[in-house]
Amino acid sequence: MTTPATLSRPQLRRVLRQRRRALSRSQQRLAARNLYRQLAQSPQFRRARHIALYLPNDGEIDPRPLLAAAHKRGKHTYLPVLSAWPRTKMVFQRVSQHEKLASNRFRILEPRTQPKRQRKVWALDLVLLPLVGFDDRGGRLGMGGGFYDRSLAYLRMRKNWHMPTLLGLAHECQRVEELAMASWDVPLQATVTDKAWY
Repeated sequence: MTTPATLSRPQLRRVLRQRRRALSRSQQRLAARNLYRQLAQSPQFRRARHIALYLPNDGEIDPRPLLAAAHKRGKHTYLPVLSAWPRTKMVFQRVSQHEKLASNRFRILEPRTQPKRQRKVWALDLVLLPLVGFDDRGGRLGMGGGFYDRSLAYLRMRKNWHMPTLLGLAHECQRVEELAMASWDVPLQATVTDKAWY
C-alpha cells in the first residue's frame, strides 16, 4: 500500500496506526490465522527453541496463535518486560502457558518481573517484533519509544551475526514503499504479514 513519501516519521506513524486500528475484529482474527499459516511451518519458527513474541496492542497483528503453537511444541517463549528503572530498558522474560499477566505503564500485558526467568536477547533464536510500518528492505517503523532498537543495538556493532533472527510482524496495510532509516534503527531479516514475506 502506498503512502506519501513527504510524510515525517510521526505523521507516517499516525497514518499507519489509523490503518491497522481501522481493521474490524473479524479482519484481525483472519489476519492472525493467516499470519500463523505464513510462519508456523517456516524453518525459522520450527528450528527456534527460544522465541520472543509480543502481545498485541493498538491494532497490531496478533501472534498469540504462534505463542500457543510454540508452547504446544515445547519451545521456550518470552515476552518483553519494561524495566521500572531505567525506564528506557526492556528485557525478555520466559512466560508459561497460563501465567497471570499485568498491565505495564502503556497498558500492555506482560509477566511480573522475575530476573531468574529472563534471557539475554543475543541468546534468543527468534524475535518476532511488532511494528507500525515496514518496507521491502528490512526497514521498520516502531511506536517511537526505541525499546527494541536499544535492546538490539549490539547488532549494529557486528559485521556477521546469526542470533537472534529478527522478523517483523504486520498487517499488509502497514507496508510502505520506502522508510528512511535512522542511524539507531536495527534492520529486520524479513517482515511477515498475513499475506506474504518481505
